[in-house]
Amino acid sequence: MISKKSAGIEPFLVMEVLEKATEMERRGERVIHLEVGELDFDTPPCIRDAAFEAINAGKTRYTHSLGLVELREAIAQHYRDRYGVTVHPEQILVTSGTSPAMLLACFALLERGDNILLPDPYYACYPSFITLADGVPRYIEVREEDGFHYRPGSLARKIGKRTKAILVNSPANPTGTVLDPERMKALSQLSPYIISDEIYHGLVYEGRERSMLEFTDRCFVINGFSKRYAMTGWRLGYVIVPGAFIRPLQTMHQNFFISANAFVQWAGVAALKYAGPDVERMKETLNARRKHMIARLREMGFGITVEPTGAFYVLANAKKFSGDSLALAFDILEEARVGVTPGIAFGRNAEGYLRFSYANSLDNIREGMDRIESYLKRRHSSRSPGSATL
Repeated sequence: MISKKSAGIEPFLVMEVLEKATEMERRGERVIHLEVGELDFDTPPCIRDAAFEAINAGKTRYTHSLGLVELREAIAQHYRDRYGVTVHPEQILVTSGTSPAMLLACFALLERGDNILLPDPYYACYPSFITLADGVPRYIEVREEDGFHYRPGSLARKIGKRTKAILVNSPANPTGTVLDPERMKALSQLSPYIISDEIYHGLVYEGRERSMLEFTDRCFVINGFSKRYAMTGWRLGYVIVPGAFIRPLQTMHQNFFISANAFVQWAGVAALKYAGPDVERMKETLNARRKHMIARLREMGFGITVEPTGAFYVLANAKKFSGDSLALAFDILEEARVGVTPGIAFGRNAEGYLRFSYANSLDNIREGMDRIESYLKRRHSSRSPGSATL
C-alpha cells in the first residue's frame, strides 16, 4: 500500500505544463517555452573543460562527505569577496543540487508538528520539503505592492512556540523580486532561524543582492551553481550552516547521499574562479529579455506593480483575463502554443497570476508575446456581445 506521505505530495504544475507541451511538440506543433526556469545558455567553457580534465585525471571517486575542501574554500572565498562575510569551509556542506540541502536543513530543524513560515506565493516544492520532514508549512500572505515580500512587523505576530524557521528567497521564484536590506535586517532580528534560498544570486539587474549572512549567523544559506552558471543538469549545490548543525547534516548526508559527484565539484571550483565574465555576458542578455517581456506584458494588460529585478521570472497579474490561472495557462498553451505557468502552482495567494520565464531567447520571447497578444484579442472578440464563440 502506498504511504500517505508519498501520496500526499502535490504534482509540480510547471512539469505538468511542460509535459503537455512536449506531447504537442511530438505531434509536430511548435511550442514557445516560457514556463521552465532553465537558462538556454550553454555551460561556460571553463567549467566544461574543468570537468573533462577531472574525468581524465581519474577524479571520479567518492569525496569527503562535506565536499572537496578546494570547493568549500572557494565558496568561503566567494562569500568573503562578494558579501564581506567570514564563512569557514567547515560550515559548508556540498550537495547534489540545492534540493538535498533544503531537505537536510528541514530534517535538522524540525520535530513532528514544528512549523516553518514561508511567503505565499512560494517556490512550489518548499512545502514538500517541510512536510517530508514531518513539519508544517505556515503560509504568510504577501502583497503585490510589496514585491511579494514579508512585512517583518506583521510577520513577528505569526511566530509561535513551534516556529523553527522563516524561509526567505531573494531573488525570488516565482516573482523575480529582490529583498531590500532594511527588510532583511528586520527579519534577521526575529527569533527563529532563517533559511535563505540564494540560488538566484548573481542574476540581479538593478542594484545588488544581499546575503542573509550579512545580517545574522543564525541562518541556513542555500546556494548552488544551476542558475548563475547555467548548470542545471550538473546538480551541484551547497548549504552554509551555523557550526552546531554541520555534524548532524554531515551524518545525514553520509547516510542518504554519501557525497556529491567528484568531477562536478571540480567544475564548481572553476565556475567560482573563472566564469565571472561568462556570467556577466549572460546577465546582459537576460536583462534585455526582462525589459522586453515586462513592456510587452504591460501593453497587453497584465499587471506588474513592482518590476522584477532578479532571477528570470515575471509573476504577472492576469485577473482581468481570468480568475482561474490553471485553466488560463492550459488554454494559452493549447490555443497560442505558448507554455506559461499558472500562479496557483505557487500558492493560493498567487491565484489569478501567471509566471513567465525569460530564460528563452529574445526571438522566442517576442514570438511568444505576439502569440499571446493574438490569443487575448481572439478571446476578447469571442466574448464580445454579438460575436461568435470560438
